[in-house]
Amino acid sequence: MTGKGFFTGLVVGILTTILLSQWVIGAASKEAGAIPCLPADIVADYVHSVIQADREFYATDIVERMQLRGIVFAAENWRETSRLPLPAQFLIESGRLVAQRHNGVRFRLISNWAINKTNRPVTDFERAGLTEILVNPDRPHTGVTTEGGKPVFQALYPDRALSQTCVSCHNAHPNSPKKDFKPHDVMGGILLTLPLPQ
Repeated sequence: MTGKGFFTGLVVGILTTILLSQWVIGAASKEAGAIPCLPADIVADYVHSVIQADREFYATDIVERMQLRGIVFAAENWRETSRLPLPAQFLIESGRLVAQRHNGVRFRLISNWAINKTNRPVTDFERAGLTEILVNPDRPHTGVTTEGGKPVFQALYPDRALSQTCVSCHNAHPNSPKKDFKPHDVMGGILLTLPLPQ
């Protein structure tokens, strides 16, 4: 399977999970006579759980496992070297593919210590959220903001160092502004954006 096929399959799986959950709840609501609508924070939790499961599986059962066996390695320049994408790149590429669907659902990694400066916080919500999830890492920082005059729901979930491989890579990278991460440290956040009805 090619890298593009793998990412496409991942995106289709995420979107199928979202749509299926909406259909099941909608069908159950029609039977009960209720309006078929889920609160944005619950939808965000559902979507995040799929993203997090994929991220964790990729980081530990694919990247770390393959590297420990010497089969294939992850590298920052994965496109040029036919290696695996780093776990952060896997999430970024998945988020890029989801955003191409033009349905308003988006997710990306952000961090105050991002190696790639484009992954640093750019809004007040993002900066406040990164501070909040360091203090309260067991729950997301959420809120309603606007983009282009339209309301969106945003949730910033803590992004923890999933493996020693993640920690070692960040601590050794020459462009890393922080070099003392430990396993399970909050390294930043996964920012999820969902459109809201107007």
